[in-house]
Amino acid sequence: MARFETFERDIKVATAGLEPRAINAALAAFARKELASVIASGQASTNYERFVNGVRGAPESAVQAPGPILYEFVNWPLLIRAALDALVAASPKRSGRYAGGFMVLAGGRPVREFSEIPTNAEVIIFNVRPYTRKIEVGAMKMSVPPRHFDRARGVVSRRFGRAFRFETRFVNIGGGLHPDVPYRLKRTRGRRKDRQAGSVLTYPALVINPVT
Repeated sequence: MARFETFERDIKVATAGLEPRAINAALAAFARKELASVIASGQASTNYERFVNGVRGAPESAVQAPGPILYEFVNWPLLIRAALDALVAASPKRSGRYAGGFMVLAGGRPVREFSEIPTNAEVIIFNVRPYTRKIEVGAMKMSVPPRHFDRARGVVSRRFGRAFRFETRFVNIGGGLHPDVPYRLKRTRGRRKDRQAGSVLTYPALVINPVT
């Protein structure tokens, strides 16, 4: 979710000396211009709610200075598609099987309609393939370098970092989401407890939370 709350300060400079009606018109025009700009830049989606002087859904033209005019954007569809694109771009593509294995969770459950995700939800994107951890840490030879989740995190963080927090974590994923999940290690792969045969794989994941 993102809000614009700087209109009052900016409009004072732009409308000095104007009559109240002209100030209201200038504030409305400025708000519409900034809205179009932030959508065109890719920082916000076209799915939003508008509040004018505290009234939900009122048009910009109804504003009474100093306002405010606020826009609350539901950015999950735009953000998640961008994150998935970045993850696929950083993934091995020889067969396409791995690139097709990413799953989006919100509230611990798979989500396909991203516009239905609550604005304050935590979203987790991981890959269901059992070799996902090996790819991330560079434990198997691949056509792409390791740290593909980290690289995808950098891409979306640069674009959406003002409105969302991004982390790369190794997470536990419960059963019932996919036939391959969770995967249990078949062989001991080190001294750590979570690397012993029979232990459940922890999955590299992109974890996303809105800035509040």
